Amino acid sequence: MRILHFLLTAGLSVSFAAAQPVTKNHTVASPDGRTVVTVTLGDKIRYAVRRDNQPVITESPVSMTLSDGRVLGGQPKLKGQNTASVNRQVKPLYGISSVIPEQYNELSLRLRGNYAVLFRAYNDGIAYRFETRLPGQILVQSEEATFNFASDYAAWFHPSAFLSSWESDYKRMNISAFAANDPKTAMVPTLVELPGGARAAVMESDLLDYPGMNLTAEGQALRGAFAAYPKKTKIGGHNNFNMPVEERESFIARTAGTRTFPWRIVAFADSDKDLLANQLVYLLASESKIGDASWVKPGRVAWDWWCNLNLWNVPFKTGFNTESYKYFIDFAAENGLEYVNLDEGWSDQFDLLKVTDKLDMPEVIRYAKQKNVGLILWCVWHTLDRQMIPALEQFAKWGIAGLKVDFMDRDDQEVVNFYERLLREASKRKMLVNYHGAYKPTGLQRTYPNNINREGVKGLEWNKFSKEGISPEHDVTLPFIRMVAGSMDYTPGAMTNANKTDWRQVFDRPMSQGTRCHQLAMFVTYFAPLQMLSDAPTAYQREPEVLKFLATVPTVWDETRPVDGRVGDYVAVARRKGNVWYAGAMTDWEARTLKMKLDFLGNGLYQAEIFQDGPNAHRVGNDYKRVVRQVSHNDELTVEMAPGGGWTARFTLLK
Repeated sequence: MRILHFLLTAGLSVSFAAAQPVTKNHTVASPDGRTVVTVTLGDKIRYAVRRDNQPVITESPVSMTLSDGRVLGGQPKLKGQNTASVNRQVKPLYGISSVIPEQYNELSLRLRGNYAVLFRAYNDGIAYRFETRLPGQILVQSEEATFNFASDYAAWFHPSAFLSSWESDYKRMNISAFAANDPKTAMVPTLVELPGGARAAVMESDLLDYPGMNLTAEGQALRGAFAAYPKKTKIGGHNNFNMPVEERESFIARTAGTRTFPWRIVAFADSDKDLLANQLVYLLASESKIGDASWVKPGRVAWDWWCNLNLWNVPFKTGFNTESYKYFIDFAAENGLEYVNLDEGWSDQFDLLKVTDKLDMPEVIRYAKQKNVGLILWCVWHTLDRQMIPALEQFAKWGIAGLKVDFMDRDDQEVVNFYERLLREASKRKMLVNYHGAYKPTGLQRTYPNNINREGVKGLEWNKFSKEGISPEHDVTLPFIRMVAGSMDYTPGAMTNANKTDWRQVFDRPMSQGTRCHQLAMFVTYFAPLQMLSDAPTAYQREPEVLKFLATVPTVWDETRPVDGRVGDYVAVARRKGNVWYAGAMTDWEARTLKMKLDFLGNGLYQAEIFQDGPNAHRVGNDYKRVVRQVSHNDELTVEMAPGGGWTARFTLLK
């Protein structure tokens, strides 16, 4: 439930300080004392952050300007302040861990003009947000969100534009240099390199009824950039799947005057690998709005689009037909996969109630129910928005398990509200939603657990239509930046794997860059509650060892342990589901050897099933070797990876 912070949630350990006399500076420190936020009230509200007694962010102004001229944060006058301390455990419905410790100290400054600003200090980051108690509706003309770093640090940017799909490669450059980049905006998270190997990730959470925050650069400061509210849109873009904005209003949001606004976050890590366990975006999101969510079922998906429905050694002509989808359903049922995705083509893209005559939809639905396999339907977003209630009612009658919604490609308030509106209506009918053509996660998976996954990433599909494709360097950048914000539908699992020289862009018979084990490791290193097996069923069936492994890798976890990693170079992580551990490692185009301590294992003897690059994987990416051996938590494994390679293992406790 989203509430004003002027009220308190029952069950939290909270203490209040009496309202203090007006002073200029106010501070709040993290529970471990390493991070201190100082808030200054002068001509504006400014905050600064020190970590380990070193400046990270110097005085940075924050404010919100309303269309009637009021500036929340301009000439602030303190009415009172509250402090709170929270120490609890959050138990998500699903995630990278079954329990998330949440510990923070909070400072709330109540200001004249019926608004407040809140600052929280966690051990692994800080966050702030505005709250208002204004009558009726308000128009927010602009927001000033500033992150003035102590020096012109190097940072990892994800260049974007307000009319893009937020699917691009990351660029590493100094903050000041990004001002000359084209485009000049970046999707968050943006990762800043601090002295001594520490890191700071600028992000946001609890984005509801408001435009998303992107970033621009000026000097050594990052500044929030927000799309203005759409005034006039039209159907256009790729295959008319988009709704480009032709004209915008002078304000960024029309919203309730009494509300909380999104959190602005700076997450800290002492090293790259520590980013792999940061869950601040989830913790700062509003709690679930859908009541009982026990029906939400993460799982694995047989996907039709990547392989272009190409099957072989089957007694029928493959393509967009009933026989092909029955084969996908059989494949899913036989291997314990929970879902089959029907991508573009099952309906008229602009009339979801008009099913293609190439497919016997009632028979496909009947067959899937018989096999206990859920169906997920792909939709163009603006068609679904226009037909939402009748379409969802029809899908509910069919027993459809979920929707894959595509081509929003905007994060202005209008589209942000579409996300929530669809999730609310879909939850009433117990349907999952997987957003593609989407902006980054902002904690919506907590507020609406049926938001089962999110793209917002340059994923495997780009190997189908981009001459550059997706490089292993990109693959080992994502866990440290994009995935810190939340789950990621990269859609791994390519079974044709090529080195840098041999790779080609082929739409109908695509291949991946890097080795087979690079792909297999993604199922452990990438967090995706709804995880695609992207290649053809027949491609997996001809390699039963690989299929057996992929069909049993969990998509949600009880525990995550970062092992090692460096942004853009390599990553290694271990995850546990029940008493079974999995580990995965990936490298860039550089061959690499890692030492992996198995101290994450419990007591006892484990059987390790290991998939590692074969001796010729540097030449033929498909080459791999499966090794089975016994190990314990005292052991250390040598992980050898070919250029573009990977390594993954399952550790099963022996009785």
